[in-house]
Amino acid sequence: MSLAPRAVVVHRTTEYEELVARHGTHGQAAFFLASRGRDIAEVAERHHRMRRALAEVAAAVPLNWRRAQVERADLDRFLFAPQDVVIAVGQDGLVANVAQYVGARPVIGVDTDPGRHPGVLVRHRPADVARLLSVTLDARADADELTMVEAVTDDAQRLVALNEIYVGAAGHRTARYLLGLDGDGGAVEAQASSGVLIGTGTGATGWIRSVWQERGGAGRLPGPTDERLLWFVREAWPSPVTGTRLSAGELAATARLSLTVESERLVAFGDGMEADSLELTWGQTIRVGVCAERLRLIV
Repeated sequence: MSLAPRAVVVHRTTEYEELVARHGTHGQAAFFLASRGRDIAEVAERHHRMRRALAEVAAAVPLNWRRAQVERADLDRFLFAPQDVVIAVGQDGLVANVAQYVGARPVIGVDTDPGRHPGVLVRHRPADVARLLSVTLDARADADELTMVEAVTDDAQRLVALNEIYVGAAGHRTARYLLGLDGDGGAVEAQASSGVLIGTGTGATGWIRSVWQERGGAGRLPGPTDERLLWFVREAWPSPVTGTRLSAGELAATARLSLTVESERLVAFGDGMEADSLELTWGQTIRVGVCAERLRLIV
């Protein structure tokens, strides 16, 4: 007998919950904010909107479905099952956080605060969830297959992200590495920089777009389903032994960007999830390119 589908609702701790956890009570949190010219009422109202949205989403799950709820900070420890349908309730960044863990499972993005978020990935309202769940398990359900970026180390560690992967030093230290490109005659350059950013068309609405604009907006940004990536070296430093010639470019579907570490410790993390990073040390190589998997985001 096959298992019933499971709705996995993903959310993140609200700012209000973090404040109360830190200060102990609502009153203490209110006093803290007031001392800094802010009113807790606004923060509390956003919290209540989130709780109402979570309750409405939970009520929309069919009675014959199984259900689970997971906080964003616990995603790296949560075991997703083949029958799962993932419902990300919050803001666009939450869908990106979910993407690296869910594989081909369908994802529904639910916006809890329309007008406050861009709504690029959280495209639906809580009232839409019942209708969407009724069609989600159909392989023909309307979905965008969003391109993701993948990093693989020479010792088989793997990292997947929806927006971008950052490779560099932890904190504000200088990253030292050899940067190499496929398809460029084996071009390799020793570099010292603030790190390297490799992003997708979905990421082109965020961090990648910011760097692209700072560089003058040269070239065409990829779309969310395009099988190409953009990469940028952040603040490359020229010296007698380090260069800046390889500072930006595009990766086609089969191309790879490689970095070989030449310092004590570098990290690689995706979509801002620094707590779930890969650690790299002297001589290790990491290769980054288009991921064969796609995020199946229900439209």
